[in-house]
Amino acid sequence: MQKVTGYIFGTIWWGFGLNLIAYFIASHVAGGCWYVLAIQRVASCLRQQCARNEQCKLSLSCSEEVCYQFLFPAEAVGNTCGGNSTNVIGKPCLEVHGPFNYGIYQWALPVVSSNSVAVKILYPIFWGLMSLSTFGNDLEPTSHWLEVMFSICIVLAGLMLFTLLIGNIQVFLHAVMAKKRKMQLRCRDMEWWMKRRQLPSRLRQRVRHYERQKWATLGGEDEMELIKDLPEGLRRDIKRFLCLDLIKKVPLFHNLNDLILDNICDRVKPLVFSKDEKIIREGDPVQRMVFVVRGRIKRIQSLSKGVVATSLIESGGFLGDELLSWCLRRPFIDRLPASSATFVCVEPIEAFSLDSNHLKYITDHFRYKFANERLKRTARYYSSNWRTWAAVNIQLGWRRYRTRTRGPMISAAENGNSSDRRLLQYAAMFMSIRPHDHLE
Repeated sequence: MQKVTGYIFGTIWWGFGLNLIAYFIASHVAGGCWYVLAIQRVASCLRQQCARNEQCKLSLSCSEEVCYQFLFPAEAVGNTCGGNSTNVIGKPCLEVHGPFNYGIYQWALPVVSSNSVAVKILYPIFWGLMSLSTFGNDLEPTSHWLEVMFSICIVLAGLMLFTLLIGNIQVFLHAVMAKKRKMQLRCRDMEWWMKRRQLPSRLRQRVRHYERQKWATLGGEDEMELIKDLPEGLRRDIKRFLCLDLIKKVPLFHNLNDLILDNICDRVKPLVFSKDEKIIREGDPVQRMVFVVRGRIKRIQSLSKGVVATSLIESGGFLGDELLSWCLRRPFIDRLPASSATFVCVEPIEAFSLDSNHLKYITDHFRYKFANERLKRTARYYSSNWRTWAAVNIQLGWRRYRTRTRGPMISAAENGNSSDRRLLQYAAMFMSIRPHDHLE
């Protein structure tokens, strides 16, 4: 029932985080290009300074390290740059306000001359983030064509990122807030109605709890309402994609072919029940067959004189199997069968249901499959009614065996007669609740 596909994009913080990561990556790329171009401009300055000195032999190949001697203390003794390096004494090339005009690369000079790896990584990212966020308003390029083209790319990239990423966050927030606003309006109307009708606090709390669970499970959307106006073939394919995996979890449907499963998918409806909610009461007409997807349901059946039989229905189980027997019974009776027990939610329940008319349509058109002996046995095996009856008869058989082999548990004659009488009452009571289905 809960959305699994695309669920990562279902919250505000995930959407914001993913867009921020994309913006951060773009800033890293822009800052890296800026740093590389800044190194090229520094190399160009060094060549110009070297060209003015006839004794200068400058080599900027990768095999040799460029050493700026002015970065070392003046009292340093010996060759501070080492043997395999190119000594560059020209300090003006690394001055921000020096004679060489760096344009948009002037703030990269401290980074180029720094020996810190962290500075070389973080400062270009900061420059890219700042430039893209301000659309290049702080850029003052020179007349160099490559610098001008790079500045134009920064401005266009900033505008595009703002439109696609930041704008996408705004649209996403608007969509989420619109859903929340819809929920708030519904809750306000519900509170006003409950107050006007003077409902007791216990019922109000149950209504609030159900609305919160429905919102958390379905996200405030009625999927069946959204797709009801679509073409029949498209709607069937969508419902098959959404419901097929859930339906296959029910053991009763394991051996059905694709044609029957498609018809079931097209007619099921999602259901949500809150904790301690009664799905159906004992004696009420069974109007739908409910298949549990998530959660547990407690089955309570009153036997006689205050004796109650209880059992649990877990994920993959179903209730309302009286309806299946009613659909397959011949001659057919129009009156809906009565529920043999009360079903209460032990915890929040997610399920899907088949209404009586839809179940009758499926069993009538595919009777050859539902009349199959294997499916009959499967339905009886997983039926909560038959399981309760079987448990009661096992208990009855054990009592008879214990009485026959070990004698009465109480030695007094009257107590023994009372025990036998109770045993006969148990037998009559237990056998009277034997389920009746289409296997008869």
